Amino acid sequence: MLLPLCLSEGKAKRDSLSPVKLTEDGRKWAEETLKKLTLEEKVGQILQIRYYADYSDFKVLGYEHLREQLQKYHIGSVIFSIHFHGLEAVRSSALAAAKVANHLQSDSKIPLLVAADIERGVASRLSDAPDFTWPMAFGAIGKEKEVEHFAAITAQDARAIGVQWALAPVADVNSNPANPVINTRSFGQDPAQVSTLVAAFIRGAHENGLLVTAKHFPGSGDTSVDSHRRIASVDGDLAHLQKIEFPPFERAIDAGVDSIMLAHARVPAIEPDPEKIATVSSRIINETLQGQLGFKGVVVTDALEMQGLTTLYDSQKGSPTARAAVDALKAGCDVIMIPTDLDGAFRGIVDSVRRGEVSETRIDESVRKILQMKASVGLNRNRLVNEKEASRIVSKPEDMDFAQYIADEAITLVRDNRRVLPLGKSSALVPPSGTSSVDPRTTPRLVVIFLGEALTSTDGHEFDKAMRARRSDATLFYFDNRSGDTTSPKILQAVKQAEQVVMAVFVSHTGVRHIVADGKLLSSFGPLGPSGHLLEQVLATAAEKTIVVDLGSPYLIVNYPEIQNYICTYAMPATSELSAVKALFGEIQNHAKLPVALPGIAPRGFSLPWPTDNRIRFDVQ
Repeated sequence: MLLPLCLSEGKAKRDSLSPVKLTEDGRKWAEETLKKLTLEEKVGQILQIRYYADYSDFKVLGYEHLREQLQKYHIGSVIFSIHFHGLEAVRSSALAAAKVANHLQSDSKIPLLVAADIERGVASRLSDAPDFTWPMAFGAIGKEKEVEHFAAITAQDARAIGVQWALAPVADVNSNPANPVINTRSFGQDPAQVSTLVAAFIRGAHENGLLVTAKHFPGSGDTSVDSHRRIASVDGDLAHLQKIEFPPFERAIDAGVDSIMLAHARVPAIEPDPEKIATVSSRIINETLQGQLGFKGVVVTDALEMQGLTTLYDSQKGSPTARAAVDALKAGCDVIMIPTDLDGAFRGIVDSVRRGEVSETRIDESVRKILQMKASVGLNRNRLVNEKEASRIVSKPEDMDFAQYIADEAITLVRDNRRVLPLGKSSALVPPSGTSSVDPRTTPRLVVIFLGEALTSTDGHEFDKAMRARRSDATLFYFDNRSGDTTSPKILQAVKQAEQVVMAVFVSHTGVRHIVADGKLLSSFGPLGPSGHLLEQVLATAAEKTIVVDLGSPYLIVNYPEIQNYICTYAMPATSELSAVKALFGEIQNHAKLPVALPGIAPRGFSLPWPTDNRIRFDVQ
């Protein structure tokens, strides 16, 4: 497939932004600013807190509280987050986000670094932005140019809404299929490819004025525990770490990455003390990351609210957050992210300096690096964005087209029994095996089932619309664990009668769970509960005529090896839904390959050629 015009001419069409660069004037500003700060103001520069963009105005209690925190604790950086109403993410408009960022900057004495977790672009925060896939889809495509252009778009969009710092790219190598937290957030399983694509992201972002963060050092791809909930462990020996986990971070450092985020994980090969995870380990930060790997930039903790850190501290002995913040600072961290107890973290660090536990020189080292980051993106000259331009920049049609192009290019065919793919349009049917004709009056043509543990109000909608445009005769069902037992028999009856069945299964990158079955601890790669049971029943009844479209984590098939037709998208946005439908009807003929191995199913780098429609079909009069 030819690259779309927007990629080949991308640089010419982009709005101009200065590349990330620390000038002599910027360095001078950082030094002069540092000299003027009190101890309390210095400590505040190290702290990072959340903000949102869905305030109804700037007099509501939520924003007033945020302003109070900014000014009371002299906060140095903020991170753009979103609220959830049940399962639904509350995304803001670009204009609203730009307005909030400008207000925050106006309410802060020192320019703020504004960060965002935008691993798949600003669509994870905004409602009117290019809807990119997760990074693993880029790994399936395997081309640097696409990643670099994606990063350029992300940088332009982020800067338009007042964000200067991406908490991306993910540099973790997803070598463990049972990883419950990285998965599709990683570019893949091969350290060399992950390294190449991480460097490409850094180039594209830097050229367009966006600071970046490689995460989660020394690598979270081989963990089997979600550090948001428990203490994770990276158990490979040093040779394994040097071969698998370190290379993407080494490449990121060579590419000039601005900051590196740590993993809340034990790393016994480097730090033998089981009470010290990477976040609070001088061996991991000072000796390994800074000493051996030579990183000189900003070291960022992951969120201090995560239980992978807080469970290490006894709350009976004082604020866990305060103690963790001080320990992280002593170990070599420069930015303390989202401390649950902000007052405790602030006062804990100030008190540690006053009692001589931490030197003020050590504080100065971190603050200097933070101020230099601010200067490198021009915050010393201008901290505000043009609110009127935000929506135009974020909603560019050519960028929307590029996001769809990436979703199309990533679709991967893993299994094909050569009996149902590609689907025909409404005017044609494939007869059941062993028959020579079909009766349209009694035989259902196509059943489509949207399946997940908990579907959102938008899951399946783009798929639904695209499917109906091609097959007006399709019968569609939505099923999740809230649907109840009364729905399953109706779906199964339709499946038995149908000519073809499509199951679009939504599997998030947090969908890997550990379950006990027959007394054994097993990994579950797909939906549990009624949704999982329905998937089993459909496959037991009609695997031969069923196509499973995996919207999200590609590992679903590991638990369901009886799947005969399997398409991977690596993501769940609307773009991937549309791409999946295109693939079902043979409209996509790309060359994507699995960026990870599917144990017992297929090796990394595997894919099948897309089938042509060479079967006998029968026109329905």
